[in-house]
Amino acid sequence: MEETTDFPALADTCEFVYMYHMSGQTLAKTVAAAALSTSMLWPVMTQAAELVMFEQAGCIYCQRWDREVGALYERTEEAKAMPLRRIDIRDQKASGIVLAAPVRYTPTFVVAENGREVGRITGYSNDTAFWGLLDALVAKLRPSPREPSRI
Repeated sequence: MEETTDFPALADTCEFVYMYHMSGQTLAKTVAAAALSTSMLWPVMTQAAELVMFEQAGCIYCQRWDREVGALYERTEEAKAMPLRRIDIRDQKASGIVLAAPVRYTPTFVVAENGREVGRITGYSNDTAFWGLLDALVAKLRPSPREPSRI
């Protein structure tokens, strides 16, 4: 079977055959790379803002937060806007977030938007302080086009 092209005069040259076949391979590689990067970025793309809790085993303040706030966080309006994701402090790079500085203490709560840190709460003393600090960070988030402005 003979291949047909838009360039019949060039069809028999080695240069054309190379270009013609390489463009198909390049396109296939580009599509594959785009699909791979989309699948890797999907968690960031699907949720613009999130609350990331950096914790470690044996942290008594993490346990206290779990009892006082963590048990009800998923049912709050904040959780709808910023789902909670937990990361072990030793796996900071696995968070996929561009941090302003390394996390050194647990618990540390990072509010991230589009994969970048907006702000953080370092430590936990009580639920009143936590909710107040979290509200201040939520105010820094850009409103989505579907949400009314917070002004």
